Amino acid sequence: MIDRTWHELADAILSLEQELRMAAMWQGDSPSAQQLSSSAPFCVDTLSFDQWLQWIFIPRMVEIIEQGEGMPGACNIQPMGEEAFAHLGRQRYRLIEVLGDIDRLASRLA
Repeated sequence: MIDRTWHELADAILSLEQELRMAAMWQGDSPSAQQLSSSAPFCVDTLSFDQWLQWIFIPRMVEIIEQGEGMPGACNIQPMGEEAFAHLGRQRYRLIEVLGDIDRLASRLA
C-alpha cells in the first residue's frame, strides 16, 4: 500500500507539471537566488504560487520521492491553489484537483 502511494504521489507531481504547462504557467527562466530564498510561506513575497510550485515544491517533492525520505508532514497546498488560481476560471479546476490529490497522498505518507 505504501509503495503504491509513493507511485501515485509521483504521478500526481507529474500531473501538476503537465497542468502548469498546459495553463502556460511553466517558465523557462529560473527566478533569482534571492527570490528563491524567501522565508515566507510559499515565498509569497517574492514568487507567484505557480513559480513556487515549479521552482520550490516540485523539485523538493521529486527529491523526497527519489530518496525515499519520509514526508515531513501534510502539504495542505490545495487551499492556496484555490485562491491563487481563482483568476483562471474553469481552467483552475484540474489544477486544484491535482493539488488535492497531492495533499491526500502526502498525508498518507506523513
